[in-house]
Amino acid sequence: MTTLGQPLSIETTPIDGLLVVRLQLHGDARGWFKEHWQREKMVALGLPDFGPVQQNVSFNAPVGVTRGLHAEPWDKYVSVANGRAFGAWVDLREGNGFGTTFHLELAPDVAVFVPRGVANGFQTLEENVNYMYLVNDHWSPEARYALVNLADPMADVPWPIPLAEAVVSDKDLGHPMLDAVAPVAARETLVIGADGQLGRALREQLGEAGVRYVDRDEFDMTDPAVVAGYDWRTIATVINAAAFTAVDAAETPEGRRAAWAVNATAQRDLALACLRHDLTFVSVSTDYVFDGTAADHTEDEQLAPMSVYGASKAAGELIVSMVPRHYLVRTSWVVGDGANFVATMARLAKNGVDPTVVDDQHGRLTFADDLAAAILHLLKVGAQFGTYNFSNSGPAGTWFDVARATFELVGEDAQRVSPVTTEQYLSGQPADRLVAPRPVNSTFDLAKIERTGLVIPDWQDRLRSRLIAG
Repeated sequence: MTTLGQPLSIETTPIDGLLVVRLQLHGDARGWFKEHWQREKMVALGLPDFGPVQQNVSFNAPVGVTRGLHAEPWDKYVSVANGRAFGAWVDLREGNGFGTTFHLELAPDVAVFVPRGVANGFQTLEENVNYMYLVNDHWSPEARYALVNLADPMADVPWPIPLAEAVVSDKDLGHPMLDAVAPVAARETLVIGADGQLGRALREQLGEAGVRYVDRDEFDMTDPAVVAGYDWRTIATVINAAAFTAVDAAETPEGRRAAWAVNATAQRDLALACLRHDLTFVSVSTDYVFDGTAADHTEDEQLAPMSVYGASKAAGELIVSMVPRHYLVRTSWVVGDGANFVATMARLAKNGVDPTVVDDQHGRLTFADDLAAAILHLLKVGAQFGTYNFSNSGPAGTWFDVARATFELVGEDAQRVSPVTTEQYLSGQPADRLVAPRPVNSTFDLAKIERTGLVIPDWQDRLRSRLIAG
C-alpha cells in the first residue's frame, strides 16, 4: 500500500474546541484504508479523549441532501466514509463565541471534532455519500437540542447548492433564526457534601452560577441506584467534598461499615459515573492513608494506613486514580466553619478550662477556604491530572503548638495548655473506648502543587487572622 495525502494532523478553527483532523489514507489498486478514530495518536496530537459510545451512519443517495443545523448535548466526531460533503458549524454556546461559523469540505481524509453546543450541518456534493459520526452519549428522548436555521443570514453559510434546489426536510427548514436561539449553557460543576466545612467554603468561592450543590438529603451517594440514575449530561466536573471523618467511630462495627460505604464504595460509583460520562473528578483524601513514619509525605509515597478510617480513604484513593480526568487532593488538620480543634481550644480558653494536648503529632493546619481555593486553582489552570498534597504552609507544629497559639490569640495565658504524649493521652482514656491510631507525622511536601503557581498562606498567619477577626 502507498500513503495518500498528508500525515495525521489536527488544526484549530475560529470556533473554540472545533478541530479539523487530517487523516492519512493508505491505498493501492484495491482501494484505500484509514484509521478513522485512533485514540492514542489523536489524543497525543490534542484531540479530546471524548469517550465515544456510539457510531452512526447516514446514507444520502442524491446530491444536495442537506441536514442541520443541530447542536446536540454531546460531542461528535464527523467524517464521510465515501464521497464528498460540505460541512458547516455554528457556535451556539453562551459566551463571546456565540454565532461564530466555520465550514469546509469533508472527504474520507478529513474529519471534524464537534464539541457539545456547536450546531452541525452538512450538504452532500456527490451521490451515495455515507456520512458517519461518533458520539459520546446515547440518544435519549429527554435529550435537548439547540437548533438554528440553515438559511440564517447572520450565520451566512455559503451552501454550494442553493437551499431552494437542495433536498431538505420540512423540519430542518423550520428551525429558528440565530437571534431567537437561546445560547447553550456550559455544563455545570456538581459539589457533593455542600453542607460540610469544605462544601461551604466552595460555595463561598464558586457562587451559584453554573454550580449545583447537593447534600445527602438531595443526593445519597452511598446508594448506587441514586448515583447511576443521576442526570450527568449537564455536569462537567464533580467535586466530592463529602466524607466519613469520625476517625474513632470508624473503629466500631457500625462505624466501619459507614466509613467504607462513604469513603470507598461511594467513590467507586462516582468514579464509574465520571468514566462513563467523561467527567473531571475531584476528590479529597487525608494524611491517614500513611503510617506517619516519613517526616514529609510526598505524593508518590506508598499507602500504609493504620486505621479503619485510613484504610477506607486509601481504598477510595485507588479507585479515584483510575479516572483519567482526576484530581486527588490529600489534606490534613482541616479547620473550617463548625466544630474543629481550633474552635474547641478557643472555647476552652474562654471557659476557663486548662486542656492537656498531645505534643508528639506533627503537621500543619489546613484552612477550609484555602483548601477550596487550591482545588479551584487546579481546575482553573488546567493542572496535570493526578494527586496533589495540600495544607497551609509554614513550619510544622504539633497539636500542642496549635492549642497554645490559639489561647494566646484569644487573649488567654498559653501556659494553661499542658503537653502530653500520645501514649500518655491514650492511657488515660476509658478502657472500653476505641481510639484509632494516629500518624505521628502529617506534614506534606507541598512542592508539586506550588509548581502549578499556587501561593499557599502560612498556617500561623491564617490562624491569627481567623481568631483576631473572629
